[in-house]
Parts: sequence; C-alpha cells; structure tokens
Amino acid sequence: MTRARRRLVPTFIALVLFPALLSAQTGKRARDLGIPLDGTPGPLNAITDVAGVEVGMTTLISGDGRLVTGKGPIRTGVTAILPRGKASTQSVYAAWFTLNGNGEMTGTTWVEESGLLGGPVMITNTHSVGVVHDAVIEWAVRKGRTFTWSLPVVAETWDGGMNDINGFHVTREHALAAIDAARGGPVAEGNVGGGTGMTCHQFKGGTGTSSRRVTVLGQTYTVGVLVQCNYGGRPRFAVAGVPVGQEIPDLLPCFARLADGTQVRQPSCESGRGEDLGDLGSIIVAVATDAPLLPHQLKRVVKRASLGIGRMGGIGGDSSGDIFIAFSTANPEADATDRLTTVTAIPNDVINPVFEATIDATAEAILNAMLAAETMTGADGRRVHALPHDRLLAALRKYGRIR
Repeated sequence: MTRARRRLVPTFIALVLFPALLSAQTGKRARDLGIPLDGTPGPLNAITDVAGVEVGMTTLISGDGRLVTGKGPIRTGVTAILPRGKASTQSVYAAWFTLNGNGEMTGTTWVEESGLLGGPVMITNTHSVGVVHDAVIEWAVRKGRTFTWSLPVVAETWDGGMNDINGFHVTREHALAAIDAARGGPVAEGNVGGGTGMTCHQFKGGTGTSSRRVTVLGQTYTVGVLVQCNYGGRPRFAVAGVPVGQEIPDLLPCFARLADGTQVRQPSCESGRGEDLGDLGSIIVAVATDAPLLPHQLKRVVKRASLGIGRMGGIGGDSSGDIFIAFSTANPEADATDRLTTVTAIPNDVINPVFEATIDATAEAILNAMLAAETMTGADGRRVHALPHDRLLAALRKYGRIR
C-alpha cells in the first residue's frame, strides 16, 4: 500500500481496523473481568481522571505481507498527553526517571534542571522522535508561545518487529493531529497511538491507562498513569500474584504464511509455539496527579513506576528503555516569572499513599493495555497474539484469586 493510502485515525473517530489484522477477542479492562486489584480508581480509571489532562492519538495501520521499506506494512502512531489541556500555556512541576536507559525521552535535561514541563508529553516509535519533536515546536509557534527556544518531551519504544520503522511513515501532520485530537474523557487502549505496533511480555501490548484516588490530610487527590508497554519476557509475567506467563507459555510471537503461500521467517505460527526473545523492548510511563507536589517529590513519585513494572514481571533488562515522567497540575503559578509566588505541597511524611497509587496504577495500566490489545500480524507476517482472557481467568481461578 502506498503512503498516499495510509489511514490517519485520531481517537475521536471510531477505529475501524482491518479484520485480518485482529482477533475476535472483545476488549475488556481488568476490572471488567473481575481481576482483583488494589486501590480505588477514579471514575474513568484513566489518566484523564486528573482534571485538565487531555490525551490524543493518531493510529497508522495499513498494508500486509512482505516488508518493503518505505511502503509498509505500517503499524505505528503517536500519542499526546497535555497536562493542562491544549488551551493552557502554563507549565507544571515535573520530574523524570530512567530505570534502564536503552531508550530516549527528549527534553528531560531541562525538566531535571528547572523542575518544569512546559508542553505535551509525546510518545511514538523510535525512529519518529525527530519528526514528532519538530511538530511540537511548530504547534507551540502556531499557538504564539513567546519564547525563542523549545525543548519538547518526546519518548519512544521500538515497533520495528511489526512496523516498517525505517520507512519513516509518521509525519509532522500525524503528530499535530494527535495533539489536536487531545480530549478529556475515556482513553483508547491497546493497538492505538504510539502503542499500535508494540509487544508486552511477548503478548500484544500497546497503550494502557489507569488511575487511583487517595486521601492525604483529609484531601482527596487523583493519580493517573498512561503507559506505552513494549517490554518483558514471558516467564516472569504475573497478574494479581499469579505466574500467568508460566501458565500460558505458548502463543509466543511467530511468523504467519503470507497471502502467496510463502513464509518469510521462522518460527512458523502454523507449526510452532513461537519464540520468546526474553526481556527485550521498552516501556514509557507518564504519571499525572493533582496532588500538590514539588519537583523533588515528583522525582520520588516517578521512581515508584518501577515497582509497578516489577509487579508485572519486568526486570528493566539490559536492552530495555524504561523511562518515566511525572507531573503535578496543582500550583497553577508554578512557572511565574515576574513576581513572587506561593506554592503548596503535601508533607513528605504523608506522601506514601501517592507512592502506592503510582505503583498500583502503573501495574493496572500495563494489564489494561494487554487486555485491550488484539492479535496483530505485521511486517513479513510477524504475528503477536493477544493475551487470551479465558486462559488468564483460568489461571487466576487455579490459584484461588477469583472464583
């Protein structure tokens, strides 16, 4: 399929994907399936439960069969997270952390230095970071931002196993469309946005989200998380303490026969169990909260995303880019430049509920991404299977976690 025929799918349009690429599994979230999870979610159980946060995506899916660089198949996209929404020009207090650094998140040097995040958080594939970075600067200029430099935050994970990543199919228009599509409300999950072509624990992964409500000193706050999960081996994959990866050792990535009857690569989906390549890949985590936190406190919070990944079976492997960013939408005058300002912050001694919420929401966001994702076949017939809901529930029953 030529570039002119690629589909650009922002999230406010219903996704209509090629049936041949997907399984018939109905996407449900973890709580819909009765999986026992800790903590109390917000009404949407999404990062957009934090008031003001908007999320938009562009999803690119086209072509099948043999990989032809520059033509496809295409399985990729862009995700945009706007801390205060498109209408705001105010920065937020922020911090970032890397569990393992085989990846990229631009703009983090200034986040570390200033404690501020001044624009959207963008997530895409590894070879599209540059074009998305340029698009964010263009968007800021169009908005009339009165600065002479810009250091956008753009993160990535690798979708080259499914996608023609060297074809550079993501354009500035696609990144701008993701920003323009950003809204509050429910967030699409699974094979969407930057997560379109991603793999998680050797099942189909992608975009996922979750949230938690916490009470600190009599005030209720929200912690929301969005992940782009593309990491992890199968054996350590766990759900609610159950070793699901050991209970479902098959359905590993494989290669299907093409329409002409040929098979480009091994192992074969038709004859083998597939291949577990170990803890390859990466995960990006964005943590949002309306709790009043200062940058050094957000640094403490963002580190806790690591514990959520570990709960699911991630180890921060050598080849993995596990990079996280956190921001607080409290303190609306955080970026004031012409006057003294007064800011508020919860005491360190009572911050533990925020830590716990971050861990719980990160783990559930990963699980939601996997449960929403559908089986996908990409470049050269590479197929990554969806996590089968029935077998997951059977494993949880076996270990007494659900009836």
